[in-house]
Amino acid sequence: MAVPGSKSLTNRALVCAALARGTSRLEGASASDDSALLANALDQMGILVRRDAGALVVEGRGGALYAPKLPVPVGNAGTTLRFLLALAAVAEGTTVLEGGGRMAERPNDDIVDALGALGLEARHAEGTARFAVTGGALRGGEWTVRSDRSSQFLSSLMMVAPRAAAPVTLRPAGALASGHYVRLTRDVMAAFGVTVVCGAQETFTVHAPCAYTPATFRVEPDASGATYPYAAAAIAGGRVFVPGARPSSHQPDAAFAGVLAQMGCTVSAEEGGTAVVRTGTLRGIDVSMRDMPDAVPALVAAALFAGGPSRVSGVGILRFKESNRMEGMANELRKLGADIAVEPDAIVVRPAPLRGALLDPLGDHRLAMAFALVGLRVAGVRIGDAGCVAKSFPSFWDALEALLTESATSPG
Repeated sequence: MAVPGSKSLTNRALVCAALARGTSRLEGASASDDSALLANALDQMGILVRRDAGALVVEGRGGALYAPKLPVPVGNAGTTLRFLLALAAVAEGTTVLEGGGRMAERPNDDIVDALGALGLEARHAEGTARFAVTGGALRGGEWTVRSDRSSQFLSSLMMVAPRAAAPVTLRPAGALASGHYVRLTRDVMAAFGVTVVCGAQETFTVHAPCAYTPATFRVEPDASGATYPYAAAAIAGGRVFVPGARPSSHQPDAAFAGVLAQMGCTVSAEEGGTAVVRTGTLRGIDVSMRDMPDAVPALVAAALFAGGPSRVSGVGILRFKESNRMEGMANELRKLGADIAVEPDAIVVRPAPLRGALLDPLGDHRLAMAFALVGLRVAGVRIGDAGCVAKSFPSFWDALEALLTESATSPG
């Protein structure tokens, strides 16, 4: 089952390419709604982004960005909003960003506060998803940003740090959530010619002022998207192969296949991709998913069919995603008869008989795809708002149908 290009890598590459001077090409770029919203915003800020077959071509202007005349829509795309808030800090004029309803409830004031501490005018209208940033000169020195609810705040500032007037040291205030995504940010910045130096106590230094260089960047298949076909093999049994997927990838969710191996699946890195096979009984698991929270919905779906209980910890951050994934996922799966308990920082799943029901993914793409996996074993599972998968995996339903067709026609 093929998965699209990584949304996380695509969005980081879009930012770096926009700040470079010259033409960059992002091969295998994500066609997700989130990446389309970011590309549209860059167009409005004076950066031409066009699709050429499976690639995005970006005409960077060396950091010359302009505030759009009209508010920029960002939907419920957290990465898009947070990256644009930082980009707006180096744009000429005042950029206004407008998100969807859920965005008003998600934690975004941390980066607004960080921009204000740098002497920039950044505003968030309380109780709304409307943000405004007036661009200005970025000073060097130590930049501090709270990052315990999302590492995207740190990543967004890191990517604009080369535009500062002097070297910048970024310091997360408190624990750093999903820190492996910061490594992904550093990888992409390096591909565009900027080195981030890691220091003691999770500090990161950029020797600004420095310039990004245009590049041809190959976007890996989305490791978060690959969690669904991998989990499909765990749930339904048999073998699933994901072309281009590499367990050695720095994408945090690339480690998900190893979690399934602990549950009894066989994982093999093959020429051209990765295969997951289950032939025996699926085992329950006690695992921390702190470093890969986006893989939790697929894991919980698989845990429903394990022979024993599972405890998935380190996942309190899921309350701040496109939905409150902890409560939302548990409440919807209970409609099927699932035995799920929600703790402050964990989800506990115990085996129970399941039945069909109509499930509401709450507009959350990852819940919709996880619920679809349950339907591989439970008759009568129906999913409302199936189109919300376009946020990260527009071709999901076609890919799942192709997988089922392939399984039905495979020998044995």
